[in-house]
Amino acid sequence: MAENQHIVTAFTKLGDFFRSYCDYKNENTHLKGKWDTELNDTIILTGHHNGWFTKENILFAIKGWGNLLTIANLTAWLSNYPIVANRPKTVAVIMAGNIPLVGFHDFLAILITGNGVLGKLSSKDKALLPFISRFLIDAEPALKDKIVFTENKLEGFDAIIATGSSNTARYFEYYFSKKPHIIRRNRNSVAILGGKETQDQLAALGEDIFRYYGLGCRSVSKLFVPKGYDFDQFFNAIFEFNPLIQQNKYANNYDYNKAVYLMSEFKILENGFLMLKEDPSYASPIASVFYETYSSLDALKSRLVNDAEKIQCIVADGCIVGEVAFGATQHPNLTDYADDVDTVDFLLKIS
Repeated sequence: MAENQHIVTAFTKLGDFFRSYCDYKNENTHLKGKWDTELNDTIILTGHHNGWFTKENILFAIKGWGNLLTIANLTAWLSNYPIVANRPKTVAVIMAGNIPLVGFHDFLAILITGNGVLGKLSSKDKALLPFISRFLIDAEPALKDKIVFTENKLEGFDAIIATGSSNTARYFEYYFSKKPHIIRRNRNSVAILGGKETQDQLAALGEDIFRYYGLGCRSVSKLFVPKGYDFDQFFNAIFEFNPLIQQNKYANNYDYNKAVYLMSEFKILENGFLMLKEDPSYASPIASVFYETYSSLDALKSRLVNDAEKIQCIVADGCIVGEVAFGATQHPNLTDYADDVDTVDFLLKIS
């Protein structure tokens, strides 16, 4: 820990700032200082770049990271690894842009292991990480030479972490095959319902489905329900999320996908802001969730094990190893690695 204590301290200060910022924003008090003002401006700018990145969702992401970036959490996380002083490596990162700060865990892991970041930002999220970098460099000037963002061809790096679609992943695999790499593909999250869930659990499932408008890999896009399942209890529990339909981009997707389903004569269930369609796929369009029925829980569990590379989270209650509690998919811990690939272990083994 002593080898990177100064970096841990900088991220701890960032966590303190995030928590403070979210606290006073929730209290509707006035901006307090330079960094508060700059973050406020950055959030507004980010919303202009990407209409899906609402202030509410950006604050949700910031608050989540604020809660994780404490000295206790960072120390416990890093205690699992043999972090020692060695020649720092430059790690390129091709960031996704589907939800706010989706690439922050990679950014954190690279810096906190003593390496440097060469980042290529998504055009959909190109202001938040540069702001965070300015804050960190102000807290720890030694980080100035360890953080570079570029819009040009990536060059001069020792390893790469790239996130994209399953199609772009094939390109990444070919192009970066000679470098140590982590290549991430499309994944989705699912929920297993048994019919005995409480209203509170189903309402919490609504958070798993609707947070970030369902655009994250940890967003539930598929339900598995027993044969004869009564969806009325599900629709009743998630009704509190109905204001989503007032968001123009979400409403446009709802209308478009509903028209496609109806013209294709697909049977759907809907409540005015969410459609349910029986479909074997895992990835559902915005404003819709796919579902399948099951008669054997054991057979379903075997299928999910076989499809593990397509799935990020499984929401359930006492059904399957590694399940996530209802309402918890959007609250990952530092040890919840994307695609179940230990990023810190990868970074420490770069030769």
